[in-house]
Amino acid sequence: MTTSTTASPGARRTPTLVFVHGTNSSSSSWAGAVRELTLRGYRAVALDLPGHGDEGFFPRSYQAPQDPAALAVEPSALAGLTPEDYTDHVVAAVRRAHRFGPVVLVGSSQGGVTLSRVGNAVPDLLARVVYVAAYCCVDLPNMNAYMAEPENRESLVGNVQAALAGDPAKLGVARVNWRTADPELIDGIRECLAGGFTEEATHRMLNMLEPDEPVAIPQADARGRADAWGRVPRTYVRFTGDRLIPPALQDRFIAEADRLTPDNPTDVHSVDAPHVGPFHLPELVDILAGLAERAGR
Repeated sequence: MTTSTTASPGARRTPTLVFVHGTNSSSSSWAGAVRELTLRGYRAVALDLPGHGDEGFFPRSYQAPQDPAALAVEPSALAGLTPEDYTDHVVAAVRRAHRFGPVVLVGSSQGGVTLSRVGNAVPDLLARVVYVAAYCCVDLPNMNAYMAEPENRESLVGNVQAALAGDPAKLGVARVNWRTADPELIDGIRECLAGGFTEEATHRMLNMLEPDEPVAIPQADARGRADAWGRVPRTYVRFTGDRLIPPALQDRFIAEADRLTPDNPTDVHSVDAPHVGPFHLPELVDILAGLAERAGR
């Protein structure tokens, strides 16, 4: 298969939706949305952040049968990854996509950190940024700061943290044992991430998630700057059934962004879904298709 490197003269500059996944995930989380959007005639691509997906790292002790003691100390290939690595990776993809037309950058959950940093770095290359139940730091510097705020009080993130293996400070990664056999831990994770999922769907989700995530990402300064990120049209898709990033915290992100850029208010949509989606929900795909249409006008 061959591809051209530039759009042909006079061709319509078609928008591209570029998707960024959240923590402990990969491009596969967006596969359903990308498939549906492509079948509708849109350009869409889901990225694997460094150390994820095709470059994913799975400790030997994570496999079955597991060795819990070894899992708690086995070094991680992701430990040295930085927020700059994530940002640079996405900026490179945005630059390539922008050669063919407007870019709509979409991110979920922790992917919002990278969205904001890319918005600060290359605002002129983005037609829109879209936060899908994602962290959108404005007044406070990073994810960790918001997790300590009152609006996060109802979060069930502790259910996931209960499945951590080892000390993140020593490993350099937060390592979640998604393959735990403890039924209470599995039920807690489902309650936090996937309320309403069947047992079968929950186990499919657990097997798609990756164990390690660099500790540097939730500590990274991810504040959107008014003079850069603040110039990019912005959409926030609220997940009303989210038990990891509660709707109250999602609403705070929206309010802070709107105070920072009153002349560029957030375009807000709400979808009845838990934190992990699924991201191919017809309502969400319809929203994304509509944003691509707007970008192409």
